[in-house]
Amino acid sequence: MIAKVRGSAVAAATCFPEVASVRVWHSACGFTTPPIRLFTGSAGTASWQYTHGQKAEPTLNKKQWQLLSVVLVVAFFSLAGIIQAQFLAKDPGPRGDPAGAGVPYAALTSDELEMFDAGRKEFAEEDGLDEGLGPRFNFVSCGGCHSQPDVGGTSPAMNPLFRVVGDLGFGAGNVVPSFITPDGPIKEARFQYNPNGTRDGGVHALFVIAGHPDAVGCTIQQANFERQILNNNIIFRIPTPIFGAGLIEQISDSTIVANLAGNPFAKRILGISGRPNRNGNDGRIARFGWKAQNQSLLLFSGEAYNVEMGITNELFPIERDETGTCQFAMVPNNVTPSIRQLSAIENFANFQRFLAPPTPVSSFGRASSFSVSRGRQRFTEVGCALCHTPALKTDNSSVAALRYQNVNLFSDLALHGMGPGLADDILQGAARGDEFRTSPLWGLGQRIFFLHDGRTNDLLEAIRAHGSAGNLKFGPSEANAVIDRFNGLGEGDKQDLLNFLRSL
Repeated sequence: MIAKVRGSAVAAATCFPEVASVRVWHSACGFTTPPIRLFTGSAGTASWQYTHGQKAEPTLNKKQWQLLSVVLVVAFFSLAGIIQAQFLAKDPGPRGDPAGAGVPYAALTSDELEMFDAGRKEFAEEDGLDEGLGPRFNFVSCGGCHSQPDVGGTSPAMNPLFRVVGDLGFGAGNVVPSFITPDGPIKEARFQYNPNGTRDGGVHALFVIAGHPDAVGCTIQQANFERQILNNNIIFRIPTPIFGAGLIEQISDSTIVANLAGNPFAKRILGISGRPNRNGNDGRIARFGWKAQNQSLLLFSGEAYNVEMGITNELFPIERDETGTCQFAMVPNNVTPSIRQLSAIENFANFQRFLAPPTPVSSFGRASSFSVSRGRQRFTEVGCALCHTPALKTDNSSVAALRYQNVNLFSDLALHGMGPGLADDILQGAARGDEFRTSPLWGLGQRIFFLHDGRTNDLLEAIRAHGSAGNLKFGPSEANAVIDRFNGLGEGDKQDLLNFLRSL
């Protein structure tokens, strides 16, 4: 049996199918490995002779080898292109492994550990009217909102705010606002402007105590959120994770400033600037909150206790709603009870101060350690690390566990202009309406909702939302060039970067 191939034409005997390779595996005539003898013809052509029972001995001249090499390279890249077109990077989703969060630092002293435990207990405790809850509030405990993936985190998958009109007993005077959904994030509402056109920007609590069996005589009503939605005068915030907050508190101002001054050429090329949100009284750098509006954990705790739960305290002693018929506890509601006890906000601050950051993983699910490692490289190469600084170092501290530590927070703790796409037009301290603090990324691997308003649960969408062209009110996002670089990555590189972020 003989089959000859000249150029692209194939004339094969009955037993042989058309062939396009140097070695043929064929069983039509009862042979599993028919030998092949290749011989050359005139320049630019080749002939193959197939003879049963002999070993293949391919021989090509130089020109034919070159031609074959080109064909194979083209075929390889064509196949690679087809495979690439069929694969699109996607968010792996929250890791399902144990949280690796919600625990204290291992090096705490026994006294510090006792303070952590007391703070954690207070953080999770539900407060009632006799403890000063209200008259307006968002929820009844800190831990109810800061719970994903463990206490101290952010919004959980199932929204606990529906408990307010359920088992918590406030259903008679409240309805759940339309922007709160059972499987959506917990949201805090802020109005941008007052009816007279002046700036508002403050938190407007979702619920009131009116209608509760223990709030006899209180008749205040919920804010009209639906009207504010129609007027396009409402923005939302979700809870910020507080993991590792004690380390963040111990990073010196000079360290933050020096880091901002680093890599000036790379930042200038990419249009990145950034600036700290300095306190208007003492000039120190604030660093807590979505806009880095709070300077210390004690201040952060006192404000949240008052704003989110309506409970007045030593730092915020005045009720936000002073309706006399709605006060059912002494004002301020919570202060240091005795020389041997701490107030609630001191307990909250200690809990946050001693709460360790989440533990990253080297691999998870289908994300190999190689992919995670490559993803970190891509994270740096496209420019993400110019704002999401991988590590800063703490200064001296009275707490040994926090002293001179490398803090792998992936944040420069500075404000950056994010353009109109993310702008909420809320001013806080020196922060403008389109500026936000670079969010620390530790714990991102088990986070469900992203960005300041929880608008997406897709990490890929959250990354792309960092890009935004400017308009008449706000300039373009500082992240635009970085997002362009990210979008220019191959799908495999994008997937590696997503895997890296989900490893944190």
